[in-house]
Formats: sequence, C-alpha cells, structure tokens
Amino acid sequence: MSDPTLHAITQNPDDFAVQIADSIESFIVATTEVAKGDEPDSAVPFLLLEISQLLLAGGRLGAHEDIVPDERYETDTGPEPDVDDLRMRFAVLLEPIDVFSEVFDPYEPRKAPVPARISDNLADIVTDLRHGLAHYRAGRTSEALWWWQFSYFSNWGPTASATLRALQSLVAHVRLDQPLAELDGLDTDEDLTEDDLAEEAGRVMAEEIGAPLGLRSRK
Repeated sequence: MSDPTLHAITQNPDDFAVQIADSIESFIVATTEVAKGDEPDSAVPFLLLEISQLLLAGGRLGAHEDIVPDERYETDTGPEPDVDDLRMRFAVLLEPIDVFSEVFDPYEPRKAPVPARISDNLADIVTDLRHGLAHYRAGRTSEALWWWQFSYFSNWGPTASATLRALQSLVAHVRLDQPLAELDGLDTDEDLTEDDLAEEAGRVMAEEIGAPLGLRSRK
C-alpha cells in the first residue's frame, strides 16, 4: 500500500527536507560501499536499485514548486570532496560495460548518440549531491533543497536517468538472453557519430559478463 504523503508537496517543509536528505545520504553511502568492490557479484543490480530510489527523490524535487533559498547568493561550502578515487574504482569494477551510448535530449531532433561512462556519471551525481548535503548539514536547509532541485533539472537528474537506462538495458540483455553490444576501444573523449558507434561496436554474449557482475540469464 502506498504512502499517502509520498508525493505530497504541501507537507511540512522540514519533513520534506529530512526525507530528501535521508534519500540522498543513503545513496551516497550505498554507492560508496559498492565502489569498494567487496561484492562485485551484486554491483549492477544494486546500482540499478539505488539509482531508481534516488530518482524517486528527484521526482519529488521536480514536482515541488520552485524552491527559493534564504540568501540571495549561495554560501561557499568549501572545497569539493575529491571523487577521483570513486570514479576510478567504478571504472575498474564496471570495466566490461562502463561505456554506453547516450542521447542528451530526446526532444532535440537528429541528435546522434554520444559515448558516456557509468563511472563518470556516478562520480558526477555524487559530487552534486554532496554539495547540497554540505548546505544541509550546515543548517542551510532551503539552500540545500534549492541546490538539489536546481541540479536535478540541470545535471544529476538527466545523468542519473541515463545511467539507470544503461543499467536496465544491461540487465534486460542478460535476463532475456540477448547478445550485448560492446563498445570495443571506444573512448568518451572521441567525437563520434551514430555510424561511428555502430562501426566500433563488437559483439559479445551476455553470459561472458553476466556472472562476474552478478547477473544470470534466463534458462
């Protein structure tokens, strides 16, 4: 049975802020644990679940009326925590399926897919979320909510959505016993067209990466 307050945008602002902050902190903690590589067999399913839950918080922020911070100018939160270690850990953990094709704006016509990396996306999402969390922990609740809402629309929301789509596609390829296209040697720094992506893609069977990543094909 669904929680009647789940999508409410007229509830007590403090309760809303606490719930959003809890969801965001939970995502950061969980993904940081996954990046350690202690349980590689469950990495992909776990990330699929965590990003899905994060996007629920993002949807609540998106449905909320525009949040206005108390101060006109954003307070400096200090140096941003380094996410390079997190990025590299995910790059190693997800190496067989790290690169995927992404369309930035589905409403912009004739835009060719571009290569992206799950590891880069996860690090970027965590960076955005931590920035807002620094405001929240300092007691600047309205500024934290403003930042999370603004960056949901401008960066971490689209990035998380693209990453979720890639992970869901990977799970579907494995569970449905479908061959998985591998971007063999493709780098995200390259400016490639859709034809280039197709030319670069090699063919591998899903079972070659399914077991190491905790996925099982349908019998």
